[in-house]
Amino acid sequence: MAGTRKSPRSRAAAADLPALVRSALQRHVPPGSRVAVGLSGGIDSVVLLDVLSRLAPRAGILLSAVHVNHQLSPHAAGWSRFCRTLCAGLGVPLRVARVNVARRASREDAAREARYRAYGRTPADFIALAHHGDDQAETLLLQLLRGAGVRGLAGMPEARTLAAARGGSRTLLRPLLAAGRRDIEAYARSRGLDWIEDESNRDVAHGRNFLRHEVLPLLETRYPAARRALARSAGHLGEAASLLDGLAARDAAGAGRDGTLEVAALGKLPAARARGVLREFIARAGERAPPARRLEEILRQVLGARSDARVCVALGGADLRRHAGTLHLVPSRRAVPPTFEVLWHGERVLRLPELGGVLRMNPARGQGISLAKLGAGPVRVRVRRGGERLQPEAGRPRRTLKYLWQEQGVPVWLRSSRPHIYCGESLVGVPGLGIDCAFQARPGEPGVVPEWISR
Repeated sequence: MAGTRKSPRSRAAAADLPALVRSALQRHVPPGSRVAVGLSGGIDSVVLLDVLSRLAPRAGILLSAVHVNHQLSPHAAGWSRFCRTLCAGLGVPLRVARVNVARRASREDAAREARYRAYGRTPADFIALAHHGDDQAETLLLQLLRGAGVRGLAGMPEARTLAAARGGSRTLLRPLLAAGRRDIEAYARSRGLDWIEDESNRDVAHGRNFLRHEVLPLLETRYPAARRALARSAGHLGEAASLLDGLAARDAAGAGRDGTLEVAALGKLPAARARGVLREFIARAGERAPPARRLEEILRQVLGARSDARVCVALGGADLRRHAGTLHLVPSRRAVPPTFEVLWHGERVLRLPELGGVLRMNPARGQGISLAKLGAGPVRVRVRRGGERLQPEAGRPRRTLKYLWQEQGVPVWLRSSRPHIYCGESLVGVPGLGIDCAFQARPGEPGVVPEWISR
């Protein structure tokens, strides 16, 4: 637990914080919105919660808080208790979210990803975070050292959309970006606030802490306004990034069609603008765009591969695929083993989560699959194993499924997820492709019409 700290700034600096937060609310938050403060218990988030709790009634917002317990520190349970006590004293509802942080090289990055997933599950319209100008300066330096492009160097925007669990979105709001750490300390002192100290914030093994405690103080011995200047530069870069985004959006509008991207149109653009279009296309689908070097490699694959080549680039939650001269972003799915098999016992609806959808067997008469012929053996639903043949029309020869799919122009990734209906060891049909003539219902005969609904 912490007390107050000395600050060389005047008490007037502390009084500026409510005005900064009020202005941010007026710019971004309509009255009646639900605003949840991301409350760690540290001084920054405690100050933001205090300011918002005083502004909420007049601003007409419904205020709450969310505390993410990363379960990384032996003091984590105590921090949660502190946040509960603080919120109870202010009359602010609190949600405590326990998360599991993936083990990887950068525990800091993994913790941030887990935290933002928790924010995406928080019932609120806005998640208010306490990042301030000093954080922005540190972010700019970190991104410079990573060789980031303009978007990375733009740092943290005051407001941005965060994809939410189960669809929808939240807006991340950072109303303290125009303030500095000393402003926040002065406000906490003037209000007599308590907060907690995370011991990891002193560990200079973390890149951000090294810049905060070692590099920036050294810079300030020569350049006293270094933090404010760096934060200001991040703002300028943010404006430049917005202009580039606008150009990319216009280029993408000319190269896109029905949620796809035309490879030929992409190839006509200069390399830098083609990367911008590809980045825009990926971001619109809700995926995190790869860094510039990765985008260059993707463009090389997309533009340089043969017209009949199967191009598939994994992007985390989605795959970028090329088909018939267009690029598609499709959800990544775990490969279904060729041994997959489910028995059909006459259900109207057969749920197949392994294939990502539902198989409906719609009753019909004189259409679809003959129920009498299905009675000749057990009816199984399988996946494609290769080499299957089908004869949907009596007057045409039996063809491979690959040939029939190509004839219809169906992309490869949609073929692999379609259920294949068997009677005994005979292929009866595939929804959307056809029913073998040997199993088709005769006029007036009871049958079922298979329908595949992907989720």
